[in-house]
Amino acid sequence: MKSKKLSFEQIERWVLLFVFLTILLSNVLSTGNSFPNRDLSLYFAKLFIPLILFLSFYFLHYGLIPQYTEKKKMVKPILLSILIFGVSFGLIAAFADGANIQGYVFLPIYFGSIATYLGYLIVVYMMDQLLLPPNLKDYAFYNGVRLGMIYLFVLVFLFQIRFLISPAILFSYAIALPGVVFIIIYSFYLIFQNKRLGNHQAARLYFWSLPVGILFATGIAVVAYGVHIVILTVGIGFALVTIIIIIPFSNLFFIKYDAYLSELNSLTVRVDQSSANLSFLRSQINPHFLFNILNTLYGAALQENADKTASGIQKLGDMMRFMLHENTMEKIPVEREKDYLINYVDLQELRIKGQENIALTFIKPDSTCTGEIAPMLLIPFIENAFKHGISMQKKSWVNIHLRCLAGSVHLDVTNSIHRTTSNDPEYKSSGIGLENVRQRLKLLYSGKHELTIRENDTEYFVHLSIQL
Repeated sequence: MKSKKLSFEQIERWVLLFVFLTILLSNVLSTGNSFPNRDLSLYFAKLFIPLILFLSFYFLHYGLIPQYTEKKKMVKPILLSILIFGVSFGLIAAFADGANIQGYVFLPIYFGSIATYLGYLIVVYMMDQLLLPPNLKDYAFYNGVRLGMIYLFVLVFLFQIRFLISPAILFSYAIALPGVVFIIIYSFYLIFQNKRLGNHQAARLYFWSLPVGILFATGIAVVAYGVHIVILTVGIGFALVTIIIIIPFSNLFFIKYDAYLSELNSLTVRVDQSSANLSFLRSQINPHFLFNILNTLYGAALQENADKTASGIQKLGDMMRFMLHENTMEKIPVEREKDYLINYVDLQELRIKGQENIALTFIKPDSTCTGEIAPMLLIPFIENAFKHGISMQKKSWVNIHLRCLAGSVHLDVTNSIHRTTSNDPEYKSSGIGLENVRQRLKLLYSGKHELTIRENDTEYFVHLSIQL
């Protein structure tokens, strides 16, 4: 309703079909068992005049007007419109004259219907010009006004042909339908919403206020027009229908609709989570870092025994297996996440070994970490610490403290800051941004995590606590 313009072409088609179908069925059924004693001219007039009007409107609105709008050719649509006008006017005039409707042939019914239709087209055109600017984002007001205009012009049209239709149809469209719509809106905002929020006393009060109001209005009508059996029957019947049918069924619909929205929101969260995880997978490991590690391992293999190189390759292999398999799971043991961090830091330590101006401290739990956690929530902060906190030329430090407590994980990372430039090979690397981590934490641990980030000119500090 808000995000886009409704398909009013389809709405107008169904409204037109429904209105004329109810008129025709009502006129057919109104003959009852006394059909042989009825005036056949009036009977057929009540059947064929609405049918001719329906066909005329249908061909004009869904045939000629779209043809003119698409092809911008006026001659053929105008000629066909004149033909439809002449044929429909002649047929309606013949049926009206034969049934002696209003006593004359120059029909206000026909020309009043045409005026109503042209008025609707003009109003719709003006609404499109005034209410549909190019950058309109919320269509709720436009859709609501347009639906109201459809109802209003249908009501005007029914008044135009009131001599041809049953009073029950006019009553249904003019009084019953707005009443039902009002009751449904009333039920949603005052009964259903209070019940959903736990305000059951207020919900009951609003529930019983509605039939009491209907009976009160019935009493006013009785006083104004006298005791009339029709007024009493309609008032009491409408009050009973309201509390027995309309409100219970509308509340049932609201419950189903609310459950549908909840399910839709849940699916939206899952899609957002999957999107975040996909972005995460696409940019997990900095390729430049991998090449550095491989070069380091190659150099180590030349200078020393193969044991150290094998250990480094094993750690790198464990990381790659983690990336390809366990990283795609929703939850993994915290111990596996800890192992991944240890392997990552060990490889970074191997890369910076021998650099006297770089200090690295990693305090990790000695005991086994229990519980499960979403994968790859901790590593981005450590990766950023090495990416922005290590310089081979300047004094640098990275301090990492990982704690696993009963039902929670805590990570503190402090590192020096060395701003990268456009000449740095890691300047445009695909490392995970903090915004991605915040999004995943919000989706996966809403209300169950604490993230604190502080920085100054020389140091960057991160504290992350997650309740498992």
